[in-house]
Amino acid sequence: QVQLVESGGGLVQAGGSLRLSCAASGRTFSSYFMGWFRQAAGEEREFVAAVSRTGSRTDYGDSVKGRVTISRDNAKNTVSLQMNSLKPEDTAVYYCAAGSSGLTGVQLAKYLYWGQGTQVTVSS
Repeated sequence: QVQLVESGGGLVQAGGSLRLSCAASGRTFSSYFMGWFRQAAGEEREFVAAVSRTGSRTDYGDSVKGRVTISRDNAKNTVSLQMNSLKPEDTAVYYCAAGSSGLTGVQLAKYLYWGQGTQVTVSS
């Protein structure tokens, strides 16, 4: 089992940047691909980014492509999401997740473990 704890959320002005981090417990972190999702109030959870076990492959949601970068450090059991050029529509709770079936995952159903989320608020 993997426990995930997100950090780095907060309030930022439009055009600004934030870096989210997710710390994973356990020795098997490198056996999972990792993803970030977000959920705005009243909306469904949306795919943001995913990274393969070795970090060699990344996938991004269309709404954030070109503005965010996902990376992982298997030695430190962490995955990060660098977000730039933030927009008010990026406001949401951001969740870190771990999955094991496949190379990476875009669908929620591919993920086995979820963190509690961190709030990101972008003011206009």
